[in-house]
Amino acid sequence: MGEKKTGFFGKLVKGLTKTRNNIVQGIDAIFSGFSSIDEDFYEELEEILIMADLGVKTTTAIIEDLRAKVKENKIKDPSECRELLINTIKEQMTVAETDYEFENRKSIVLVIGVNGVGKTTTVGKLAGQYKAQGKKVIVAAADTFRAAAIEQLTEWANRANVEIISQKEGSDPAAVIYDAVTAFKARNADILLCDTAGRLHNKKNLMEELKKINRIIDRECPDIYRETLVVLDSTTGQNALAQAKEFNEVADLSGIVLTKLDGTAKGGIAIAIQSELNIPVKYIGIGEQIDDLQKFNATDFVNALFEKNQ
Repeated sequence: MGEKKTGFFGKLVKGLTKTRNNIVQGIDAIFSGFSSIDEDFYEELEEILIMADLGVKTTTAIIEDLRAKVKENKIKDPSECRELLINTIKEQMTVAETDYEFENRKSIVLVIGVNGVGKTTTVGKLAGQYKAQGKKVIVAAADTFRAAAIEQLTEWANRANVEIISQKEGSDPAAVIYDAVTAFKARNADILLCDTAGRLHNKKNLMEELKKINRIIDRECPDIYRETLVVLDSTTGQNALAQAKEFNEVADLSGIVLTKLDGTAKGGIAIAIQSELNIPVKYIGIGEQIDDLQKFNATDFVNALFEKNQ
């Protein structure tokens, strides 16, 4: 793993450049610009974190924690706060080992998210990765409202050499899921990845559709482990957080996939989402390649953000 990890860590450092320029330079300017830790120091720090898409709630929690640590360790010099701040941010976004339980069991994974966030690509990449681990994978094209989604997923499935269950554009997503679940049982597969539609502007319909899908899975596979991932585009910043909140109202989310971290200055949103929703960011995407989607590691993320060696 070592070499691969360094490769991804290197990509992460590079991918987070815009976010780093947005956050870290400002923070370091405060650490070196203040001679003592006073209210002004905390206020300026707070402002930078809020501006960097960490959001008010998360920033408040981080600053409160920092104040407590400064007091406890009797720190007087602002430059000594950098390490404390880094650790405080890490604590806001830990992912437990058990959060990947679905990868080790027979499981059905629903992947939801609005169009354009990289949802279908995420399903394709995960399918490829699980297949490479020797798992028997099936993908279901249940985002039937967008012809391109079905074509795109078919392409990914062919590339990964996994089976795809699909129907024609406009067909009932629940019918696709029914076919997929039937195939999942018949082929004794390990993981069924379902690309489902995400039309937040019509929440009621989406809610009904997801209920219907869940009913079918509950009825046909009552004992199978369930996972529901929402895919969010990090370049949309606070909008991604708003989407996560809305999806959380219509679905029982168990994890978040954050894409396009390499093209944004709003990478701080990863910290905000995790902290505000208490739903772990499980995967992050920093590029087009299949291995540019990786499990999220808080330590690596924050170290890459602050350009600290691992």
